[in-house]
Amino acid sequence: MTIRRASAADIPRIDDLLYQVAQVHHQGRPDLFKAGAKKYTDDELVGILADDETPVFAAFNDEGTLVGYAFCIFQQHPGSHVLTDVRTLYIDDLCVDEHARGLHVGSALYRYVLDFARQSGCYNVTLNVWSCNPSAQAFYEHMGLTPYRIGMEQIL
Repeated sequence: MTIRRASAADIPRIDDLLYQVAQVHHQGRPDLFKAGAKKYTDDELVGILADDETPVFAAFNDEGTLVGYAFCIFQQHPGSHVLTDVRTLYIDDLCVDEHARGLHVGSALYRYVLDFARQSGCYNVTLNVWSCNPSAQAFYEHMGLTPYRIGMEQIL
């Protein structure tokens, strides 16, 4: 497996995976997530991929097929009255192709992101996981993440 920064040439395959993620979310929370949607347009992806503050990493199998990605965003809160000024790498989205699950692609991507964050001077790595996706939550816990904030709702 090879992991590298994603490029604009990877967008068609990234689109495939974005639809997979959207479908998982739609199945878990159809009241919130639209069917057949994806998180970013191709134009938005071009901008994200070109921005060093929003690095995207792509994992490729031995045949050269993109089988996973991790969208990341650097976060920092300089001048905040309540938050310390630590540099965080937030994982906005991590996806492994449904046909490549169980092959440790997600583990390799996550470890790659951790190494990148360390090299970039980050204090921590954070992410959000939807409670309607218990397999993702179990994966992240297995990778050593622990809850630091919990979102709650009451549907009216």
